[in-house]
Order: sequence, then C-alpha cells, then structure tokens
Amino acid sequence: MPYYDPTERRYRLNLPRHLSIPGVDSELLVRDAVQRMPELTRRRFLRGTGSLGALMLLTGCDVVDGQSAEALLRRISRFNDEVQALLFNPRKLAPTYDASRITRPFPFNAFYGPEDAPRISGERWKLYVDGLVTDKSTWDLPRLHRLPKQTQITKHICIEGWSAIGQWTGPSLGDFLRRVGADLSAKYVGFLCDDRYSTSLDMATALHPQTQMTLLFDGGTLPRQYGYPMKVRVPTKLGFKNPKHVSEIFVTNDYPGGFWENQGYNWFSGL
Repeated sequence: MPYYDPTERRYRLNLPRHLSIPGVDSELLVRDAVQRMPELTRRRFLRGTGSLGALMLLTGCDVVDGQSAEALLRRISRFNDEVQALLFNPRKLAPTYDASRITRPFPFNAFYGPEDAPRISGERWKLYVDGLVTDKSTWDLPRLHRLPKQTQITKHICIEGWSAIGQWTGPSLGDFLRRVGADLSAKYVGFLCDDRYSTSLDMATALHPQTQMTLLFDGGTLPRQYGYPMKVRVPTKLGFKNPKHVSEIFVTNDYPGGFWENQGYNWFSGL
C-alpha cells in the first residue's frame, strides 16, 4: 500500500500482486482517476490520502484487470456526483459579466459541424412536456415567448478547456416547471432534442434561479447554431449540460443519463 519515498518526496504505491493490472502502471491509473474528478473534489482528495488504496476503500473495488479498473473509475464518477450534489448551493449564483465582456463571435460546439445544425421551423415547432407533471399540454413558440423572461450574461465553460461569455434571455426553467405542476420532489429533469442530443439535470439545478429556457441570444433571435428555437442555459454546469434545440422536457425519478453521460462523462458536472 502507500509508502513515503523520501528521495522523491512523495507517496508511492506498493501493491500486492492480486491488485496489479498486467501492463498498467497503477500510479498512472490513480492520476487518471483523479484527473476525472471535478476541481473541488480533486483538491480535497489530494489533501487527503490520495492513493489507489484510498480509492479502493472508497469504492470497494479490487483492481485486478482492465475491466475492474473501469468499474473503479465508474464508481469514482458516481462518488463525484454524490459529492458535488452535496456541495451544490441552490441559492449561490454563477458569476455575471458586463456586456463589454461578451465573446463575439461566440464559439460553436456540438458533436456535428455548424452546417449540420438542424433547421427547425419556429411556426411548426412544439415543446412536449412529460413525466411527473400535471399539465402535459404542448407549448408552441409564441406561448413560450409570452412567459416572463430574464436576461443573464454568464460564462459557458466547455469540458474541452475553453470558455466564452454570452448574453442569454428566456423564461426561468424553475418557474416553467412550477407552472406545469412538476413534482418538485422528483430527482431528475431530462431533455430530448431535435438534433438527437439528450441530457438531464438534478432537480435542484433545474430549479436554480439562473437555469433558463433560452429564446434570445445577444439581444436577438437565438441563432440556429446555438439552439433555435429553444435551448436550456445552465451556468452552474459544464457546457455539455446545456442542451440545444430542446423538443421535450420530462420529470422523472428514474436516472435518464444523456448523450455524453452514457459514454462516461461525469453526470453532475457542476462548476
């Protein structure tokens, strides 16, 4: 298990054979696992017993091969979700900025190129509401525009390492959920999109005062590449948790996952 190496002034691992992965450096595995942690969790972990032994005690996993290593990392990801959910303050606002800080042009990012962004008719577009709600009537764009709107200038932070500041305007998602009679004690709010994307939020984040159903961008109509007719803006989350071209909102107690989350991205992904 961990021992202190005075020549390198750091802890090293001395793993029993049954915990070794043939051809895999266990210390590199730990570093990779730690890098997958959100920044706050990573700092707290490294201040403590940051070692494979500590991770195994936390998760109950024995690392004996590549498959068990993946299981270890999945459990770490779930642990991250739980820690971030406990640390999340539903009343703390994300930073806002002066209009002079807006990034122009605002970057495009998706799992397809900008020329492949869906072309959606605002006249025919419908927003469907499903799950644990009392009012499942569909919404058209004019009806949605009649709701009270809020404007925010907040930073979009991409998991790829870049960030940009934009101005977003639209109704509060929390107010919308209350309006349709959503079960606010439910665990998740999920989103399906016209570009085949999907993601989901914890209910506390969905009700956060800055979580928004964005209809306008930078004072004008939301551009096609940024999510027309409607996207969900979540400034307390990483960018991939901000779905574009949303066509359905549903409330559920069953874990809904998402496009990237189902491929191993950390689900909570808070800032």
